[in-house]
Amino acid sequence: MTDSGTTAPGTTEPATERRSPLDAVHRAAGASFTDFAGWQMPVRYSSDLAEHHAVRTHAGIFDLSHMGEIVLLGPGSAAALDHALAGRLSAIALGQAKYSLLLAEDGGIIDDLVVYRTGEDRYMVVANAANARVVAEELRTRVDGFDTFVSDESDDIALIALQGPDARAVLLETPGFGVDGPGNDADDFAASLDALKYYRAFPATFEGEPVLVARTGYTGEDGFELYLAPDRAPGLWEALRETGGPRVTPCGLASRDTLRLEAGMPLYGHELSRDILPVQAGLGRVVALDKEGDFVGRDAVEHGPAADAPVLVGLAAEGRRAPRAGYPVFDGDGDHAREVGEITSGALSPTLGHPVAMAFVSPDAAETGRGLYVDVRGTRVAASVVPLPFYKRPA
Repeated sequence: MTDSGTTAPGTTEPATERRSPLDAVHRAAGASFTDFAGWQMPVRYSSDLAEHHAVRTHAGIFDLSHMGEIVLLGPGSAAALDHALAGRLSAIALGQAKYSLLLAEDGGIIDDLVVYRTGEDRYMVVANAANARVVAEELRTRVDGFDTFVSDESDDIALIALQGPDARAVLLETPGFGVDGPGNDADDFAASLDALKYYRAFPATFEGEPVLVARTGYTGEDGFELYLAPDRAPGLWEALRETGGPRVTPCGLASRDTLRLEAGMPLYGHELSRDILPVQAGLGRVVALDKEGDFVGRDAVEHGPAADAPVLVGLAAEGRRAPRAGYPVFDGDGDHAREVGEITSGALSPTLGHPVAMAFVSPDAAETGRGLYVDVRGTRVAASVVPLPFYKRPA
């Protein structure tokens, strides 16, 4: 769900350029920057390939401070979220996180989100950077009549992600961490980290200041997200890098995009948009049609897309010519071949060594094993429909 460098359609970028609280750190490290949703964010430090492999083999550290964090507080927050979002958020336990969708009335996807329950009556909604303002405005409108208060705290929260096989070890070795409560020492932090399951979070401290430690991710690897005050972010970033040494590589949005593609994770503005219903993108399971009460988009989701509406598939090809977003997909390589879809994301997979892509194609062309062709700059490249994800980390 996490933004990785492409502006989502239908969004309004801020008029002024925004910079992360880690901007000076990135510039000192020689990062190259890209404009994304009005933010100047690192696109790479060394090479996309090196950063990608670092996450798969050791650990990569990402600055995600451009993401949006919207907090709901009050006894009606759970019911409000059940109405506003497609999932059953009232069912998540304290310290749990859940992936969900903000739908339009017609069932189209406004944004995909991660929702954390951080207090008895407190929830934090994490939105994609390009949609953060829209999400905050939609939530404020949708919770009218519920006993809850919506606060956009995006400017008050920085976000650092540490992803990869060595992420847990580096986090445990980094001095300064404790837990939020009596004791507040490294042993208590280690015990809490050991007990942390996937899509869970716990309140901790770093050098005495609050930090929320979450175990989610957008790379296909195990890893952690660290939410903290912006002025504390540079110190934590440097501490993780110093502790990890060569095991921790700073990574930009370019490698994050190829990592999430290999893991088959959708990106808003590519696989997800207001023109796509959840079931078309393989996210029908995210919508809780069996929950009590109405929610925005329910009628459209229950009605479903048209029978011939395109569906998302994975494509794998041989050679080195990578399909890119927007390239057409055909059911043959001759002049009379039928165009059956379009690539939404594609790259030469650094891990697998061959091209992979996600595409929306006609339902009659979506069967696993089906041979298709992608028009790559005028040349038809053979590809096969394969299950998602393309990559799964070793057990």
